[in-house]
Amino acid sequence: MFAHRCVRGLLLLCLGTALVGCNNSGLDSIQVTPTTQAVTVGQTAQFTAVGTYGNATHTSTQNITNSVTWISSVSSVATVSASGLVTAVGAGTTTITASATAFNGSTSSSATLVVTGSGGGAAGGNILSLTIIPSSITVGNLQDTGQFLAIGTFSTPPTVRDLTNSPTLTWISAAPSVFPVNTNTAGTLGASAGIVTAYGNGGGAIIAEATSSDGTIQTATATFNCPLVIPTPTNPGTCYQGSQAPALLATLTVYNEGLNTTSWEVTAPSATGTPNVLHCGPGWTLNGGTGGSVCTATYPVGTTVTLTAPAKAGAFGGWSYNCANTGPITAAGPNSCTVTLTTNDTVGAIFN
Repeated sequence: MFAHRCVRGLLLLCLGTALVGCNNSGLDSIQVTPTTQAVTVGQTAQFTAVGTYGNATHTSTQNITNSVTWISSVSSVATVSASGLVTAVGAGTTTITASATAFNGSTSSSATLVVTGSGGGAAGGNILSLTIIPSSITVGNLQDTGQFLAIGTFSTPPTVRDLTNSPTLTWISAAPSVFPVNTNTAGTLGASAGIVTAYGNGGGAIIAEATSSDGTIQTATATFNCPLVIPTPTNPGTCYQGSQAPALLATLTVYNEGLNTTSWEVTAPSATGTPNVLHCGPGWTLNGGTGGSVCTATYPVGTTVTLTAPAKAGAFGGWSYNCANTGPITAAGPNSCTVTLTTNDTVGAIFN
């Protein structure tokens, strides 16, 4: 009799133990793989959810991709299907999360999806050629703007795509301080890349450079013009700086007022941030460029210019009073300061 009661008790104990998770019937956690993926606009990517079951000593795993709930944190960047297949919609970053009801409540796991892409929302293939439209823009007044578009021909459909705002395309102006052009370094859809502003008269080349997925670079060139017409009583003039009040351009002059004349260096970007238009000092020459003891660059009035003395450009002692330090001055560098050009200005840099 005692033996029967003992066996019955053991059976009840085992049943009770099973109900609280001694076997592998309860979901404990989820792991989404891969943890990070990068795609371009228009592409798809597959995420997988693997569930872990059981306790610490008797665990098992199972592919539960089709039985979890998938969510994209930024649906404008990517959407995700019930099977974990994501579709890249726009440039940016989103979090892909899989969730399910586990043995002890809800559980989830997330991964990161980074999407880059063209303004036209297309992706894939190599760039075979690049065209700028229109090939030339002429404006009639200072501060007028013109919009260029960059169109790429690709090796795979869709073969023609708008790359104007693509992060793989860079806009360059041959005269960045006179005709600066916007470029889309962040890769944001709907950005204002390709827009040129006239801050002076004459003409200049506008260049688009697109990097293909195979590493090759395609370029295209257009021209932007703001011709000078001297005003007359019957003609108000076009792109005539003398008719503007105040003048739209200011000249920044930089010189070294220290004792180091062999390795000092100062740089400054263009009005649109890139590329550098001011390379001053023999240190720049040592780095493969050209520079003089005194340097000048022209910027639109109101521009705030950041001057930089790179690291190891000479023992740095400071800037002149009219250039505000952006951080503590250190002898080893790098050091930088900012100056806002309301008119022509001069900045001194001390290299000891």
